[in-house]
Amino acid sequence: MSWFDGLLKPIMVVVAWIMVQFHSLLTTLGLDPESGAAWGLSIVGLVIVIRILLIPLFFRQIKASRGMQLLAPEMQAIQKKYKGKSDPASREAMSRETMALYREHGTNPFASCLPILLQSPIFFALFRVLIELPRIAAGTYPPIGPMTPELAAQAEAATIFGAPLSGTFMQAGSGPDAMNIRIVTVVLIIAMSATTFLTQRQLTMKNMPPAALQGPMAQQQKVLLYVLPLIFAFSGVNFPIGVLIYWTTTNLWSMGQQFYTIRRMPAPGSQAEIAMKERKARKAKSHGLIEEPESTAVIEEKPRGQREQPKRKDRNKPRVIEDRTVKPVTPKDDESDGPSTPAPDAPTKPKK
Repeated sequence: MSWFDGLLKPIMVVVAWIMVQFHSLLTTLGLDPESGAAWGLSIVGLVIVIRILLIPLFFRQIKASRGMQLLAPEMQAIQKKYKGKSDPASREAMSRETMALYREHGTNPFASCLPILLQSPIFFALFRVLIELPRIAAGTYPPIGPMTPELAAQAEAATIFGAPLSGTFMQAGSGPDAMNIRIVTVVLIIAMSATTFLTQRQLTMKNMPPAALQGPMAQQQKVLLYVLPLIFAFSGVNFPIGVLIYWTTTNLWSMGQQFYTIRRMPAPGSQAEIAMKERKARKAKSHGLIEEPESTAVIEEKPRGQREQPKRKDRNKPRVIEDRTVKPVTPKDDESDGPSTPAPDAPTKPKK
């Protein structure tokens, strides 16, 4: 046993135990113990168990992805601020501001990769279990948990369309099953690559606001959208058929899980949110309900300044305000007031 097998031994035992339990269940239900359906569905059962255990991490991944979408405009502002600056101080400042932005929003780009990273050890453990089936059956490799030489012989004899579960494209050889192995492997590689592409496209194109589809980060995601399927396509020729079944099944699970989540809880401003609102409007219209349009009234804010004092309203009856100012009386005013008391006769001079 190599050091790599020794490192993966606990996970290999768990993988083998789950497969054997599902195989026992399917055999009880009437399937042939040596059939490809029994062992192929055992791998599907392994996928179901693993993905159920990863559901909490899946929701954490969705939360992290939405957080990255919401901070995309601020991230673009930071990148624009330090564009063209390659000195160490600018790089350090840009890294510091980026990490502060991640802490503020409670997210980071690595959180969205947790489900894939945690599945990698399971993937390699299943790879090693299937590769070592012939040696376990022959007794040259120690049993892996409940995977005894008898069960390993049954799994090795199981075929899907004439191809054994441990067969690979590169090691198909020239026997009678070589063509069947190559055909089944190519079909599964195409299915695995297509489901990987559709899963990533569904997440990036339908559940991202327009602001998150711009900038360097969006360009990197678009590159990964096309690069990842090609990586799986070229590396899939070395994977056993059982591993290809596992990866295709887990991609289908991811597509269904993401479709449900995006449909029910879309990201704000994304195409999925627009589609959800349209569905709700059609449903309300079919039930005879009229949705009240969202209020778009704009409240005009008056400029703030000195508080305007309230004005006193006039009463119906006018009030007469007397002018008590004492004015000096002039002769002109005295004449204008009408007849007045005659002044005493002044003495006259006698005529000569």
